[in-house]
Amino acid sequence: MLLDGVRVIELAGLAPAPFASLLLADHGASILRIDRAHPNAYTSSPPPPTLDPLTHSKRSLTLNLKSPSARLLLTSLLPHTDILIDPFRPGVLESLHLSPSHLLASNPHLIIARLSGFRRDGKYALMAGHDINYLAVSGVLSMLGRKGAPPYAPVNILADFAGGGLMCALGILMALYAREKTGRGQIVQANMVDGVGYLGTWGRFMAKTEVGGRTRGENLLDGGCPWYEVYECGDGGFMAVGALEERFFGELVRGLGVGREVEGLRRGDREAWPMMREVFRRKFLTRGRKEWEAVFDGTDACCTPVLGLGELEEEGYEVRGPVELSETPGMAVDQEKVWMSRGLVPGFGGEKVLQEWAGWRRGRDYEIEDGGLVKIDAAKL
Repeated sequence: MLLDGVRVIELAGLAPAPFASLLLADHGASILRIDRAHPNAYTSSPPPPTLDPLTHSKRSLTLNLKSPSARLLLTSLLPHTDILIDPFRPGVLESLHLSPSHLLASNPHLIIARLSGFRRDGKYALMAGHDINYLAVSGVLSMLGRKGAPPYAPVNILADFAGGGLMCALGILMALYAREKTGRGQIVQANMVDGVGYLGTWGRFMAKTEVGGRTRGENLLDGGCPWYEVYECGDGGFMAVGALEERFFGELVRGLGVGREVEGLRRGDREAWPMMREVFRRKFLTRGRKEWEAVFDGTDACCTPVLGLGELEEEGYEVRGPVELSETPGMAVDQEKVWMSRGLVPGFGGEKVLQEWAGWRRGRDYEIEDGGLVKIDAAKL
């Protein structure tokens, strides 16, 4: 795989950083997650898996990074590492005496990816936040929601995963490419505010046009338009309509059988939109979702069912990777593991990584102390 041989240390954090490393793991990178020390680690009664589900193909090491001997183990491992992922708020690594600038000076090949929620400067820099907060201050949240209602934050896909983890992984890949040319690593700084803001570039431009320049919920693509909308069916299911082009709109009208009802209503006349929406709403309620699927499958009406995750799982839906590379494909998706993650037990597989990457052995190069590993300082032997 493309990233075979690439070694990544992921300091354990919340969802966005694990997602960034997961993208690398799915294309062959070796991922070592650094978890907090746990008294049961490396015993016959290991601790339970952590709550992080984004762990397949990863291994774990437990360290108490407040311990100088544990930090020594980490810094001693960095010469054998390509990428270090920092998921912490600004200043945390520095407070642990792990300043990225110092780490990079000692390991000029290293790529240090720092992923924060807010920007590292400005009034929010040191504040706690979550996906909804990053969406809010980026301007993207203001675009989402219905007319006459507060802005609505979807489940934490946009800022955490798309604007955060995905953008961080993109930065890492660009830094790897640059290292091929220069031989030097660098610090990659990503944050979810700028990441999701970048995803909103098109919307930001459209806000100055007729397409998106009206109040939220009154525009073409934000719920204002009757032929770009979700409609409830007679059985409680839903159909998604996106018939933007005139030809596709014609197929939608034919499939619904509402030609007479919308005759004389011009698509470009916004005054006609509420009436048209009501026609569509009432029509969709006359049949169940499966019946409407049968009507629109194979057509260009841009009308598709809203499928639930449980439904996809039950029907044996094939989950696939995000891209296909013809010459360097990523890891095959194990369909037995795509609907539930067992998580990763702190300490699982980590000692094997130390052997593989650095040739280290317990008792000679490191030892266990209070549920975490510490480096044995050879100078003191």
